[in-house]
Amino acid sequence: MTFPSRRRAIGAAAAFTAALAGAVAAPATATAATTGRGRGPKPLRRAHAHNDYEHDRPLLDALDHGFTSVEADIWLVDGQLLVAHDEVDLDPARTLESLYLAPLHRRIRANGGRVHRGHRGSLQLLVDIKNTGDATYRALSAELRRHSRILTTAARGRVHEGAVTAVISGDRAARVPMEQEAVRHAFYDGRLEDLGTAAPASFIPLISSNWTQSFTWLGTGPMPAAERQLLRDITGAAHAAGQRVRFWATPDLAGPERDAVWRELVAADVDHLNTDDLPGLAAFLREFDR
Repeated sequence: MTFPSRRRAIGAAAAFTAALAGAVAAPATATAATTGRGRGPKPLRRAHAHNDYEHDRPLLDALDHGFTSVEADIWLVDGQLLVAHDEVDLDPARTLESLYLAPLHRRIRANGGRVHRGHRGSLQLLVDIKNTGDATYRALSAELRRHSRILTTAARGRVHEGAVTAVISGDRAARVPMEQEAVRHAFYDGRLEDLGTAAPASFIPLISSNWTQSFTWLGTGPMPAAERQLLRDITGAAHAAGQRVRFWATPDLAGPERDAVWRELVAADVDHLNTDDLPGLAAFLREFDR
């Protein structure tokens, strides 16, 4: 007996959800998503495509929904940076270059220097290293240098924004080689323990954390006051240091619980909302976070 890969299973579920949502509300969503100037959907500054490569059209599906942050998991295999969540799903044809870097470079050239035509702002490319952090980052750094024209760069403590900002997550062993670089084309994804440390936002622009490690509330009933205050304290501390905030492992099954958590995240000014449901988050943000 054979089983579908994780990517195929998630893709089928997402396609069913999207088809169902489209059958019910496609006209309203399409109208709300466009700018009216032929530039495509208005970018959604909080929208982060978790495990973006699991979708039928990696990168492109997210951009078509106006997402401004996408996530790719990478493995270093025989000198190649392959994209997959699980080792069993590795495919030599699915590389970081072919799925993300080359398409972004072509799109930016076609769009006059931006990912979303006519809109300023940098797309966050969150790269999650799954194995051998030090070696994988060194291979990634060399690959990013080949696309330096489109990337945000840090040199001598100064940041020069590009159309794409690469942020490195996953295996923590990547930090040492990153800190040793005089010129970087990538930035480090920090954790809650990095808040208030000497590491500047020019190195750690993003603080990410597992929601369930800090919060018990999953959207049922009102959010406990102490947890709501903790959430605001985290975002306040990060923003005071010039850093952004993202939580993973938040509820992502469509329904009132997920919407309740998303409302609290927006109210606390959390910068990136994590989802596998691209149309679901896009519809929520266009309606709620105007």
